[in-house]
Amino acid sequence: MNFDTFLQALSKIENIPILGEASHFKMVPSFRHEFLRNQEVAIENAKLAGVLALFYPNNTHETCFVLILRNTYKGVHSAQVAFPGGKYEDDDDSLKETALRETFEEVGVPMEHMKVVKKLSQVYIPPSNFYVQPFIGVTHKTPKFKKQADEVELIIEVSLSDFLDDSFLVTKKVKSSYSLEVEVPAFKLNGHIVWGATAMMLSEIKDLLKELI
Repeated sequence: MNFDTFLQALSKIENIPILGEASHFKMVPSFRHEFLRNQEVAIENAKLAGVLALFYPNNTHETCFVLILRNTYKGVHSAQVAFPGGKYEDDDDSLKETALRETFEEVGVPMEHMKVVKKLSQVYIPPSNFYVQPFIGVTHKTPKFKKQADEVELIIEVSLSDFLDDSFLVTKKVKSSYSLEVEVPAFKLNGHIVWGATAMMLSEIKDLLKELI
């Protein structure tokens, strides 16, 4: 989709209510639905994080957004696809600033070039005990991405048209912290399987955009 057309549609997004569970549950195995409804106690003691779904025009002025493949390390999110973002720091004025700062650090887009247009539903991630606040943002310039080498293995540029195509929804068996192997709904984007919390956030973004486009 042409980026100017996308921006015109996106200008109405602030008036659309966020969708929360209705979108999130589409990307969660059914046996976990009840757990998600009863996680308030865990959330009270969770660490906070902010992430950004950053939309931008590519070199042909088509709309894309950026994901990252995290480096392999000894941790629960090793080698997973995610949005740019990270942990709230005491110097951050807000989780929005966290998301913008971390996006700059991880993929190199200057904070002053990005604008947040929508705060989405928060997602709790039990394995790492993070309560994540996602945002939708835009930059009007084609970014010159630069990955943070110690955090990011790969920068993944996803076409909006591919993302909105339901044929890129798949079911995949993955290893999780709850079971040795579990079958989960997922997105297949640029050959990468995206599941878990990031897929839940993507689901809400997709549902919101389909109301606009």
